[in-house]
Amino acid sequence: MKPTLITFVLLFFSSISSFSQIKPEKTNGLFYKISLATTLTANEENTLFADDDEPFFNFSALFINNTLGYQFDKHTSIAANLEYNWHSQQGFHFAPAYLSLHHNIIADDTNFFVRGGYGTLLGISKDFEKGNMYKFGLGVQVFDNNYRNSFLIGIDFTRKRFGYKTSEGLSSVSIFLEFMIF
Repeated sequence: MKPTLITFVLLFFSSISSFSQIKPEKTNGLFYKISLATTLTANEENTLFADDDEPFFNFSALFINNTLGYQFDKHTSIAANLEYNWHSQQGFHFAPAYLSLHHNIIADDTNFFVRGGYGTLLGISKDFEKGNMYKFGLGVQVFDNNYRNSFLIGIDFTRKRFGYKTSEGLSSVSIFLEFMIF
């Protein structure tokens, strides 16, 4: 009788744990992120109260970013980034490769975060400028229903140094939209 009772109890508890619908919340591991960002400049052709169909803001740069990273816990992650930047008004092309650190100030259903990064501007051809860059940003992270994938929205300040002995510089403030697969 005792072996039958023990077998029944073991089967009962193993079936409960195997058919449980509650998945543990994932707080660490590898992630992939793709990003699209743009900088906005005030349109000099626009007059404030005129009906001239000129937009108030013009897009002046486009950034496309691929990120592979590791999240340590609910608050902190580190990532390797490879990006393409095109500044249309200046005619510059950049290929930044950099490391970034992301920290959630408020980790809840919606995360508020700060982030920073530092790296190099790759001279992959004569059209791309060589140098270094750094980036600081802040934003909000909104999750999907199962808290795995998310959208990140915010602003970044980027400073690039390039040219002969990195004597030229370019600063920009961009608005970004990212999709993160965790």
